[in-house]
Amino acid sequence: MPVKNRFAEMLPELTAIRRDFHENPELLFEVHRTAAKVADLLREWGCDEVVTGIGRTGVVGVIHGKTDNSGKVVGLRADMDALPIMEATGLEYASKVPGKMHACGHDGHTTMLLGAAKYLCETRNFDGKAVVIFQPAEEGGGGGREMVKDGMLDRWNIQEVYGMHNMPGIPVGQFEIRPGPMMAAADQFEITVTGKGGHAAKPHDCIDTLLVASHIIVGLQSIAARNVDPLKQVVVSTCVVSTDSNAHNVIPQTVVLKGTVRTFDTAVQDQVEARMNELPVQMAAAFGASAVVNFQRGYPATVNAEENTGFAAEVAKAVSGKVRTDTAPLMGAEDFSYMLNARPGAYIFLGNGDTAMVHHPAYNFDDNAIPFGASWYAGMVEARMPAA
Repeated sequence: MPVKNRFAEMLPELTAIRRDFHENPELLFEVHRTAAKVADLLREWGCDEVVTGIGRTGVVGVIHGKTDNSGKVVGLRADMDALPIMEATGLEYASKVPGKMHACGHDGHTTMLLGAAKYLCETRNFDGKAVVIFQPAEEGGGGGREMVKDGMLDRWNIQEVYGMHNMPGIPVGQFEIRPGPMMAAADQFEITVTGKGGHAAKPHDCIDTLLVASHIIVGLQSIAARNVDPLKQVVVSTCVVSTDSNAHNVIPQTVVLKGTVRTFDTAVQDQVEARMNELPVQMAAAFGASAVVNFQRGYPATVNAEENTGFAAEVAKAVSGKVRTDTAPLMGAEDFSYMLNARPGAYIFLGNGDTAMVHHPAYNFDDNAIPFGASWYAGMVEARMPAA
């Protein structure tokens, strides 16, 4: 595929851009330096329109094809934010910001989409408009939701939208995708258990909140084991147990449990939320304690449209010849789901080779993946809007 050859030529330039982003990570919506550099490069390379401040700190670039007879508009999205992690790679271009690191490869995603934008500005070998979307705050801030709420899809009449994420453990150049659920909905819960605190040597004078909380933790697993259809997927994980005392001889007055729920099916999500609101209250009451549940829905499931998944797979095959179309869905979450809820499209994984998993201090994006990812982004535009 000729696009790949062009990106091989561009690789030194794109690698330098990626490593600059890596050295200067920014969190959530505070991606001011990153967004400014993205916007400056888009303008320098000839984007027809560059708009900043979409979804607070997002950047949108519009590239016109040689013709616009079809009226089609395809959106391509990358995320820009980093994570609050201390880097442990020892690389010469490691993060210069203590406690912040591009541990998920968003620096690579941004660079691949920038490369695609430069190529599309050079060639314009398509009929319609390409909209390149650089999103803040994927890591928990819901930047995708904010860009959609800001009217991005309607403002530029984006008709379909595509995104990509690198994946360690998959060979560089290999793509993986599936129709339907690709990543899970991510909800969170907080359960406050209140009993009667006191001296640990006199438990009969207390209502032991830790005992109650322990039963609740075990009881929550019955939701997956005994309430949800075993052919459906659900994860209920209690990840935090905190008390109002750190003494070894005190039964605390309150215990707080925090955790996450992961589902693919909205009916299952509704069922789990209902049981989460009932079960801890009833279990606590059985011990003479009380429980208050705060269940909050987070990112919805990332669901690929079947037809668009086929388009994405075809382009991936043209780029590298290596694409798996039956990859297993992941229980991780992704706020590209907000865009896919509003427009048909697809989300694809690109191999990042043998490195630490994302969100790990030793993770590193493999720059050799840049030509493959940039080729796929550009290829989606040329395939979906072929030149007249």
